[in-house]
Amino acid sequence: MAQLIYYLQFPFVRYAIIVGVAVALCSSLLGVTLVLKRFSFIGDGLSHVAFGAIAIASVLNISNNMLLVLPITIISAILLLRTGQNTKIKGDAAIAMISVGALAFGYLIMNIFSASSNLSGDVCTTLFGSTSILTLKPLDVWLSVGLSVVVIALFILFYNKIFAVTFDENFMKATGSRAQAYNLLIAVIIAVIIVLAMNLVGSLLISALVIFPALSAMRLFRSFKSVTIFSAVFSVVCALLGIVISILAGTPVGSTIVAADVVAFGICSLIGLILKRQ
Repeated sequence: MAQLIYYLQFPFVRYAIIVGVAVALCSSLLGVTLVLKRFSFIGDGLSHVAFGAIAIASVLNISNNMLLVLPITIISAILLLRTGQNTKIKGDAAIAMISVGALAFGYLIMNIFSASSNLSGDVCTTLFGSTSILTLKPLDVWLSVGLSVVVIALFILFYNKIFAVTFDENFMKATGSRAQAYNLLIAVIIAVIIVLAMNLVGSLLISALVIFPALSAMRLFRSFKSVTIFSAVFSVVCALLGIVISILAGTPVGSTIVAADVVAFGICSLIGLILKRQ
């Protein structure tokens, strides 16, 4: 505890905790919707698109890469939604196409044009978020917190519509509601979450922040509201635990947070089995 209090005196540690909690909370909110709509791996696809965009930003020497990464990821989310509804290219195939293509082109661009002397280190940091969360500047923190507040506000404001489009999209269309518009809103919010989470866990581990809290909550609860609330609490607790362990033990931040999610998922699954037997 004394060691933790000592580390909390440093601004970069406080920044990491603030952004980590904000990103974990946002990621968990729409995780339930994505799992129920069988669209869990959209996080993987968009995170690889973000990796490609970061590669372009680094080559162009753009100081704040979010200015380029965020628009590209949002556009890709919209295209993914449109393509996934195509009868010739189903959702999972569209995600695989975008995911592999963006990852390959991103790494190719970094190899050909990058002036960095530590290319493997840069790629590792981008993929696994090993040090990004500990090098945040005040502007990055404010931007992350601001976008997180917008995401949370949109989710609360359109909660009923998101609930409806999650469980019965066809009925929603039949009643005259604009289901397509709310699917588009979900895609845009997910894109924002992916960009925010890049600094926390890297592009390869983002799906864990979206999937594990939702699946863990589903082991214990049945109603959409209860699952969403528990998922948010679960995600924040695991993020805090992962960051604290990482700081004290010197382990990679992103991997430690995901490991905490996996262990907590196992505990929730065990509790769920015990409750069912009773």
